[in-house]
Amino acid sequence: MIGSCWMIAAMAGFAVEDSFIKFSSSLLPIGQVLLLFGLGGGLVFATGAIMNGDQLFTRQAVSPTMRVRMLFEIVARLFFVLALALTPLSSASAILQATPIVVVAGAALLFGEQVGWRRWFAICVGFVGVLIIIRPSADGFTILSLLAVIGMFGFAGRDLASRAAPLALSTFVLGFYGFIAIMIAGALYSVWSGEALVWPNSTALLASTGAVAFGVFAYISLMKAMRTGEVSAVTPFRYTRLLFGIGLGVLWFGEKIEISMIVGSSLIVVSGLFIMARNDSKKHQVNPTL
Repeated sequence: MIGSCWMIAAMAGFAVEDSFIKFSSSLLPIGQVLLLFGLGGGLVFATGAIMNGDQLFTRQAVSPTMRVRMLFEIVARLFFVLALALTPLSSASAILQATPIVVVAGAALLFGEQVGWRRWFAICVGFVGVLIIIRPSADGFTILSLLAVIGMFGFAGRDLASRAAPLALSTFVLGFYGFIAIMIAGALYSVWSGEALVWPNSTALLASTGAVAFGVFAYISLMKAMRTGEVSAVTPFRYTRLLFGIGLGVLWFGEKIEISMIVGSSLIVVSGLFIMARNDSKKHQVNPTL
């Protein structure tokens, strides 16, 4: 129960973080939003690493796996922040929930993990849910609808690379380099867009500080959840982020929820829960010959 509560708190924190980032993008250039967010989070995780006695700059931190992880992090953060800035928060939050489904498919293809036909079917159902949300055949479809999808694939690639990252690197160190990647994404986008940096007013600074604060709170809560409760028990509560994201989208940004959003989100959540349930059942299977 305690672990589940921490997981719910983490998902609420991430949803509020997304809301602050979306709000900040209406006050500052998107590249600058990424720069400020990456700088704030990087300082927090660097402080945590130093207090924990971890070394930030080692050969393992720049290993090929870590470079691949950073590349995926840059893609994920850049395109998801663009999705938050240019598309509804509710749809971006819903598409992001497909990340665990993509991770399972990637683990099967890249790491040779066994995935039966039932879980492959669930993966396909999850992708159908994403298609229903972005509605590629609808008249209102734009290229902006794909921003969250690209960001979601980026997060999945980051998670897969994290599994192959050197075990000697602590969570704080991984977090530090994750936020460094966000700063790089902001710098690259600023150069590409040609937008000049502006001096943030008090509202923009508060919004950026809020994004960092809730992001750090969410990250700490997530770690507590994973260390307090059984993974199989607390992981399903990750999907509460969808509820918080939709709720904040409606209350804060006045978004309207369409039937396609409800149907697509339901397919993603159901397929994700089924995959997790199958994983858990396989872990608890007993060899009948013993």
